[in-house]
Amino acid sequence: MSLKNNIKQQITESIQTQQLVLDEVSEYIECAAQQIVNALLADKKILSCGNAASVSNVQYFTSIMINRYERVRPSLPAISLVNDVQMITSIANTQHYDDVFSKQLRALGQAEDVLLIYSVEGSALNLVRLINAAHEKQIAVILLVGENETTLPALLHEEDVCVSVPSQSAQRIHEVHLLITHCLCDLVDSQLFGNTF
Repeated sequence: MSLKNNIKQQITESIQTQQLVLDEVSEYIECAAQQIVNALLADKKILSCGNAASVSNVQYFTSIMINRYERVRPSLPAISLVNDVQMITSIANTQHYDDVFSKQLRALGQAEDVLLIYSVEGSALNLVRLINAAHEKQIAVILLVGENETTLPALLHEEDVCVSVPSQSAQRIHEVHLLITHCLCDLVDSQLFGNTF
């Protein structure tokens, strides 16, 4: 395959995956955004986390919430559970790596907060324990995954939201998780601050 054809294939697959998201899961994105809005209107916060490459989406989402998306507006309360390297390594060293997120959530989370989880590479035990900890604290979960993930969605409660990208390709799932992040931030801003810029 020529380099040009390889590029064409990558872009075509990305477009096809995005079209499937539009057709199959846009209502779940809307539900997730509404859940975030409801929490913010109730003076609650959004916590987020993920493993490996998903960390970039977590940090990006949190920075948008606290700073801005496409317009200047008041900061929105959001906490990334992946940013504090000292915290993570301390917990991993003295407790267990599987507790790096759940221990933070137990300290920082409050009932009616929302937890946003990005997961691409499979059901890591640290995310399993995190979801269980969220439910213990009455924190709703928004889970962004790919179609091959089954363990984490099975842990969700009725009030939680799962947005499953219809793809098994890690690259496509990451791309679409970024797009979903943009959708969530746009929907949150428009509902809280109106559509005008």
